[in-house]
Amino acid sequence: MPKKAGDKNNSIKEKLEYIGLDLENIPEELKEYKPLEFRIPKFYEEKQYKQYRYIPVKDIQILLSPTNRLDEISEKYKQAKPLAQYLDGENEENILKYTTFLSMLKQFKIDEVEEIEKEQTSLSKKIPFKVKYENNYLWQIYYSENTNQYFMLVPTEDSDYSTFFFLIKKKLEKKKNEKIFVPIRNVEYSNKYLKKSEFEDIENYLWLFTKDWPLIYEVYDKRNKLSIHIVGETEVYHKIKSPYKIKLNTQEDANQLYKLLKAMFILQTELPHYFHFKTNINKNGELEFYLEDEKIEYIDIAEWISNQYHLGEEKQKVAEDLIEENKLKLEKLKVEIAAQEIEYLAKEKQISTFLECKKSFFGKFKYYFKYSKKNNKNKVKKEENIDESKIEIHHEENEELPKKKRKKQNYTIEELVELYKVIELKENELKNVIMDINSLKLKNKNMQKKIENATAFIEEIDSHKKSIFEFWKYSNKDEMATLPEGEAEEVNIIKKITRVFDYEEDLENFGKKMDKIQRKNLSKDETDSVYITSTNLLEIINKIKINEFQPKDIETTLKEIKKEAIQEKSLSENEEFDIFGGIIQDSTKVSKIKNKKHRELAKDKFNILEINKNTKQIGFKLSLEKIIANLKTAMNKVVVPEEIPVYKAIGENNLDDRKINIFDINPEKEIQEAIKKENNKINFYKIDLKEGSNAISYTNCIFYDNQNKTLPVGQDLSTKILVDISKLQLNLKSKTSFKMVEFENEKDDFSEINIKTVTVFEYDALIKKQEENKV
Repeated sequence: MPKKAGDKNNSIKEKLEYIGLDLENIPEELKEYKPLEFRIPKFYEEKQYKQYRYIPVKDIQILLSPTNRLDEISEKYKQAKPLAQYLDGENEENILKYTTFLSMLKQFKIDEVEEIEKEQTSLSKKIPFKVKYENNYLWQIYYSENTNQYFMLVPTEDSDYSTFFFLIKKKLEKKKNEKIFVPIRNVEYSNKYLKKSEFEDIENYLWLFTKDWPLIYEVYDKRNKLSIHIVGETEVYHKIKSPYKIKLNTQEDANQLYKLLKAMFILQTELPHYFHFKTNINKNGELEFYLEDEKIEYIDIAEWISNQYHLGEEKQKVAEDLIEENKLKLEKLKVEIAAQEIEYLAKEKQISTFLECKKSFFGKFKYYFKYSKKNNKNKVKKEENIDESKIEIHHEENEELPKKKRKKQNYTIEELVELYKVIELKENELKNVIMDINSLKLKNKNMQKKIENATAFIEEIDSHKKSIFEFWKYSNKDEMATLPEGEAEEVNIIKKITRVFDYEEDLENFGKKMDKIQRKNLSKDETDSVYITSTNLLEIINKIKINEFQPKDIETTLKEIKKEAIQEKSLSENEEFDIFGGIIQDSTKVSKIKNKKHRELAKDKFNILEINKNTKQIGFKLSLEKIIANLKTAMNKVVVPEEIPVYKAIGENNLDDRKINIFDINPEKEIQEAIKKENNKINFYKIDLKEGSNAISYTNCIFYDNQNKTLPVGQDLSTKILVDISKLQLNLKSKTSFKMVEFENEKDDFSEINIKTVTVFEYDALIKKQEENKV
């Protein structure tokens, strides 16, 4: 019979046999020690690894230190002694060290060493996607640059010695060219491919584009060939992130990536309104860069810069043409307004003269003969001639010959930035000219209205100048007819900025609103029915709803749910029904939802569907049909109190408005659930629900009864929301796609990766009229 792991791990003799160590006859491999002359770096990060290497086991010296792993390296190295002293049980000065080694031997477990061995076997075949692995922190491997030696520093006050005894075991096995893949502590980048400052720059550049700090490692393979591995996460859609990896095998690869990132960084930081680069994942899980829909690669960067420069020249020309065109409009408006002001001042003077002259006998005669129609016509003609001459002269003064620019085959980033800085100034100038035009247009309209009012007033006066006696009679009136003021006209109305829903910040408040609405509007039967849709019965419910089910589907589902009821001890094999009904526990039991206490009972699907030993298929089907009917009435009672985007991922299928559709308010959760499925292609729907759209959110009252009135208000158990899309008119706004990296087993460092292609459909949802819903 095989020995138990416990016996195996507790026997010192068997542990010595396992690692192949004879304490009576210490081999030379463990006694040998060469001075290290290790120089402790001034600045280092103990937890940040920058190098991973395959190191020959025979080249690693072992030192033990009576310290803890978390102690400073200076203290650990200062007290460190060669392994040979800890294996020496004969010399009195080493007895304490020998006792410490025996204690370590007693504490270590063989299965832990076997786990390290299994891990290193996998590492000898393949470097993980993320480079780091589960037990890398256990390796205390350092490098002495002065003597070109690697050594392992073993803190004796630790509790895990698996890597230490694994290394001893491998040394004693004396396998030729045996190597282990480990991180090297307290070493900087070698600067073979990139300088230290360039590594720092790449971290900053990638953070700008991915919104995540990358991890950069120098990795040496079994042949000691260097490659740089950059791993991290990038936003692929809104706040949805995907892992990525960049591998640089040569110095040329490293320089090209650095120059590409630097060029994009300069453009995006210097010209954020014109250049905003986005990231995507390719079929190998590597990072790609895009400007709009154009992929940016270093191999084409010179041509791309030239193309952007030519586009910039076109933008500049368009801006300059528009500036010239609008400046002419502005000048014409200025002349027109100047003429209006002259005309208005003349009319204003005439009106004020009339009001002054009507006060005296001689004044009335003076006004009557002074403002005759002939005199007025001559004045207007003179003003028009003056205005036209002004326009012509001004136009001649502003004529300039266009400057010709010398064309080049290639342009630099500096020239591109300079050009777009000029374009930015031109576009700002254009905006200012347009603002001036709009301002003058408003002034023009107001002045025009004033002139119309003044003209109407004067015409009213002139209409009574047919004879001196009629004018005398009119001017003697105490009250004159008043004209309405001009209406204010709005120019360049700025639309009100609407609040954008952010699920991380706004979900809590939204959930509380919805929970209050649903508690008020929905009955217990209706909340029970909504709860059933959150279980594994949604598929059969949808089949019944759209009448695409077979009797076998009902039979299979009923058998499964009965089996589930027995497993959860809701129903024993000998019981015909559950005597407690919906009461799972007494009301004195206290439960918590996000640290909020309550004394409510969780809903039970078996009780809601009345599942018992005697439940037949027809009865089960009727229960499900009742659920569907309750859902229909419930959906008409609840609407969302604000605009909110919702998301749904459904493989390669399309949305079916005949079915019950459950969306998620959190896009990250929805996409993570979808990528775990086998489909490599995913359709991801985003619908912007308008305020007043029919929807039921999976708030706390959906999962718990609230008989004791102690249930916390909110949406703390789910981010799902039930939406009736049959009542919505969906208008496609955009269609995009991105890729995501998915690990087949997230807990396995050596897991294979799958690349999922996600196609995003963004819809604007308008609420259908009642007549359309009936149809």
